[in-house]
Parts: sequence; C-alpha cells; structure tokens
Amino acid sequence: MKFLDLCKVYIRSGAGGNGCISFRREKYIEYGGPDGGDGGGGGSVWAEAVDGLNTLIDFRYQQHFFAKNGQGGMGRQRTGKDGDDIVLRVPVGTEILDEDQETVIADMTELGQRVELARGGNGGWGNLHFKSATNQAPRRANPGQDGVERTLWLRLKLIADVGLLGLPNAGKSTFLATTSNARPKIADYPFTTLHPNLGVVGVDDAEFVVADIPGLIEGASEGRGLGDLFLGHVERCAVLLHLIDGTSDTIAEDYQTIITELEAYGGDLADKPRITVLNKVDALDEEERASALKEMEKASHGSVSLMSSVAREGVTDVLRNLRAQIDDDRIRHRPAPEAEPWHP
Repeated sequence: MKFLDLCKVYIRSGAGGNGCISFRREKYIEYGGPDGGDGGGGGSVWAEAVDGLNTLIDFRYQQHFFAKNGQGGMGRQRTGKDGDDIVLRVPVGTEILDEDQETVIADMTELGQRVELARGGNGGWGNLHFKSATNQAPRRANPGQDGVERTLWLRLKLIADVGLLGLPNAGKSTFLATTSNARPKIADYPFTTLHPNLGVVGVDDAEFVVADIPGLIEGASEGRGLGDLFLGHVERCAVLLHLIDGTSDTIAEDYQTIITELEAYGGDLADKPRITVLNKVDALDEEERASALKEMEKASHGSVSLMSSVAREGVTDVLRNLRAQIDDDRIRHRPAPEAEPWHP
C-alpha cells in the first residue's frame, strides 16, 4: 500500500522529573542547608507539516510516539535534564482529529506549521524551594507532573486546485495523463484508479495542481464501490471538473448520479464552482455531438464543454476555463526563459 490517507496514532508526552531532597555536606560546614535541585521538564509531542510527503504511509509502520521523561533533580542545586520532544512529520493538508474522529484539533494547511499535541509535564521542585526562616531544613520535594496520553486520528486531504469528478471510466486519469507529467494507471475497466493522483497542469504560463480521485457510483455515500472515502481530497479545491462519458447512453443520469452523491456527502462540496465537460467526443459524429450537448445542457442547467483527452480536442479551452476559476494567489507562474547571450 503506497497511499494511505487515514491512520490512528498513539502519543504520550514525557513526565516531569521528581525534585530532589538533599542537604549540603562539606567538611567544617555543620549546617549547609538544603540544596536539592528541581526535576527536568518532560518532552512534548508536536506535529509539523513538511514538504515532500503526500501520504501517511509512514504511520502505518510506527503508530506509537512517546516523548522522553525529564530527569530527576540532584544535589548541589543541580536541575535535571529536560526530556527530548518528539515531532510527527505529516504532509501538508493533514487534519488531526480527536479519538471520536469528529473533533478537529488542528488543520495543517501551511508548510512549516507546528502544533503542540501533548505538552510535557513540569519538573518537581527540590527541597531548596521550601527553605524558609521557620523551616531551614525542609525534607519535602514535589514529584514531577505526569505526561499526557492521547489517541489521535490523522486524515490527509490533498492540497489541489482542481478536483476531477465522474463515474468510473469517464476519462479522468486520461485527462490527467494528457495534461501533466503524472502517469496514473489507465485501462478499459471500472475502478482502474484505486487511490488519488496529483498532477501539475500548465496553460498560458500558469500552473496549477489537479487531483484525480477514484470514480463514484450510485450509492457511494452508502459505501458502494470505493464509497466516498476519497471525496475529502477535493474539499480544498477551488473548482471541480465534472467529466461525463459522451459515449454513454445515459449521460443525463450519469450527471445526476454524481450530483446526488456530492449532496449526500454534505459540506459545501456541492456548492463549489463546477465545470461540466462532455468527454470522449472524438467517438461521436456531428449529429451525436449536438444531441448529447443539448441533453447535457438541459440536465445541468448551464453551459457544457466538449472535449476529447485522447485526441487533445478542446483540452486547452477546458484548462483556460479552470484557470479563470482559480484565484491568482493559488496560481504558480512559470518563470520566463532567460535570453541566451548573443554570440557572433
């Protein structure tokens, strides 16, 4: 399994070290007084969003993360060493949920973002802290504070600008392979795509990220097929690209199936900007194209584009329509090529 977007982890912060009960013992010093040091603080557990990861597969092999305990205090007013922190390195776009899988503790949407998941316990005071005019030889010290133990869920939602939607074999993977350097699996049977794929698409000196998820079928919200488990990966997208197989005999029903599943999923996914495209039109003649286009416009109550990913027909126009729906702050512009120096 190369792709993993949901996993369970067990974390525990370090306990603080105990304070020390000690008295100064030196030759010719009869009443040295207390000199017990404080215990060191326990290590904390942090989560950090790092670059270069797009899966939680590392947490499949290591699920327990325990920070170090603080060292106990020592005589001669020596403080114990603090426990080392432990950092969970997660991909950008990871949600950290409580054990109930509903309460969101943190949403790691920015590179370098750090969140403290469990704070280490404080170290206990040594008997030096309890010295007073009326108690010059205290024989008490505080124990260290216990660490925090939690069970958390990590859920990855890929960061992409465009999300591909459609029934199985609607041509989503072919579109991604045609417009980017991504090489998803392509075959002539349903559910070829088993996990999300990302590709960087460029048009008019602008680049944006497209996410391809496994196809939806009727009843996906009830767990049929691969279910709607992967719809979370298009929640953060600025625009959705809905592909319909133009060679299907029930294109209106195919369109409505996806819309129904988006509405059943909940959230604002069904309200996101959506571009509807009739794909695989290279297999249709002019009369069939006109008939299919008219039927789709009636079903979607809006404009519909024609495209063939294999023949690269209408692909550029679709990319430009997607580019127009994405905010400029999410677009990455290609650097201008440097002019070559002139040589005689």
